[in-house]
Amino acid sequence: MSKRCQITGKTVMSGNNVSHANNRTRRKFLPNLQVTTMQSEILGRSVKLRVSTSAIRSVEKHGGIDPYLIQARNSELADEARALKSEIIAAQKS
Repeated sequence: MSKRCQITGKTVMSGNNVSHANNRTRRKFLPNLQVTTMQSEILGRSVKLRVSTSAIRSVEKHGGIDPYLIQARNSELADEARALKSEIIAAQKS
């Protein structure tokens, strides 16, 4: 399973461990991913996603997955979120 947020696209970053003697060794910074189920009122079903905790906070701040995806720019969203956004917009129009 990929270490990538399905909403924001946040992924693994790399950097250095720096010791007291200033020795540098490479390391990975992993995103804090959680599997969560979010309820979509427009679609009338729940959506299971693997998202970062910062994305969960952003979704809750906007009042749910539907308002968050509707206001978000497509360039900021991952592929899975873009597909979900198009489903929500299509269901909203009909």
